[in-house]
Amino acid sequence: MPTLPHFASRLPVLSYVLLAVYLVILAVRTHNDTTIALVIASVVMFACCWASATHLLGARPALQFVLIAVSFGWFAEQMGSSRGWFFGQYTYTEVLGPRLGDVPLVIPLMWFSLTYAGYVICNLIVWQSAVDGARGLGNAAMLSFLAAMIVTAFDLGADPYMVYTLKAWIMTKTDGAWFGETVQGFFGWVFVSFVIIFVFRMSVRKLALQPSSPFLRHHALVPLALYGSNMVFQMILGNPVEIRSIAPFAMGIPLLCALAGYQRWAAPAKASV
Repeated sequence: MPTLPHFASRLPVLSYVLLAVYLVILAVRTHNDTTIALVIASVVMFACCWASATHLLGARPALQFVLIAVSFGWFAEQMGSSRGWFFGQYTYTEVLGPRLGDVPLVIPLMWFSLTYAGYVICNLIVWQSAVDGARGLGNAAMLSFLAAMIVTAFDLGADPYMVYTLKAWIMTKTDGAWFGETVQGFFGWVFVSFVIIFVFRMSVRKLALQPSSPFLRHHALVPLALYGSNMVFQMILGNPVEIRSIAPFAMGIPLLCALAGYQRWAAPAKASV
């Protein structure tokens, strides 16, 4: 077997290190939720997901995923904050740090992190594997929609927290039935997530998704741990308080289904070489 490139062989370790750093920052945030802690946590989560995606999918597909998610995520948020598209009219405050246009830079990074986690969780649920078990337009659409619902389960608790506790943005309309969020917000979360994941799936439909280095089954736990840690955060500090009982069901059900798929996943026999 040819010698693996040095960086590729270090991707599993890098993913775990970044995951550990993220969990530490997340724990710090529970005691002192400052802007800098939030921004650093978002950047570290992005880096962790990129390292994990590069390991799982290969360098080129992972980069395509990043570019699709970051560019469309920024576009959707810019149109939302300036014209009211997708999510309804809102205005970002200074809480989330530097901006590109009207959008804090960490927001497009989060779109990649969450859609990547949704992609892996969805695959584990359906295929008992971290990557797709079949290709085709119908498969891509169905799995993209399921992954978008998984991402939206995170937003159900995260968005009210961002508005009520952090005051990261101000909604123009606050008469929605979901803690001030309108039905348009639900549409936006699902639609933007769906577009990102669907476009990525279609962009790699002719590529052979190959790990950059041997991919052991436990490496797939990285995006699951990121998703699960945010669920725990919402259970502890969710605001309004109702979020604390909603999160374990909204996020916990897909997470448990993914873990069940993970247990049934038979990693390639030569992965441990």
